Amino acid sequence: MLKSISSSMRYAQRALHFLLHFGVLLMSHFRRAYVPGGSFFFTVVTERRAPILCTDTSRVFLHTAIRECRQRWPFRIDAMVLLDNHLHAILTMPEGDTRYSARLGWIKKEFSKAYLATGGNEQARNGSRIRQRRRGVLQRRFWEHALRDEEDYARHFDYIHYNPVKHGHVESVQDWPYSTFHRWVKQGVYPADWGSKAHGIMEFDDLDTSAME
Repeated sequence: MLKSISSSMRYAQRALHFLLHFGVLLMSHFRRAYVPGGSFFFTVVTERRAPILCTDTSRVFLHTAIRECRQRWPFRIDAMVLLDNHLHAILTMPEGDTRYSARLGWIKKEFSKAYLATGGNEQARNGSRIRQRRRGVLQRRFWEHALRDEEDYARHFDYIHYNPVKHGHVESVQDWPYSTFHRWVKQGVYPADWGSKAHGIMEFDDLDTSAME
């Protein structure tokens, strides 16, 4: 309970910091982006946590799969970060459309096909997986969390962009290239030095369950 209260206070203090120093409350951007019943947080993990996602070829395959999926079934990518063995994203579906599972399944399938077609290694498969034609590239399941409100959206939005620092890959969010953070800096949602360890460690203990790291 104390952790939850402390986390909420830190979040409120940071929001006030943006208001005072950048003339716009960060949450106002989120309120324009959040869609009740249509915004979802996702985690996709590689099979056995294999470090394959950040290679040049894997990023091309993933980008192509996402682009072609959006042409078939439109959706909006609000936030995304790509690490070597998992990715997090917030996707917003068109009004009245919650078929996110079909979209994620298609992206995973097309990525795996392209990855294997160019000689990518897959993890060992047992008899059951072979009979079910399941490949050893990405974990079969993905984690999803329907975002409840603007604050829930904002917390997961920040969590996604802070993830490379959380995992110790960089000292500052701006130093990680595979993230929508840079897009949001250009649009004024974040200052460039947001999420730097020099300003202290950010905590997201309240998201341990919904993020499923």
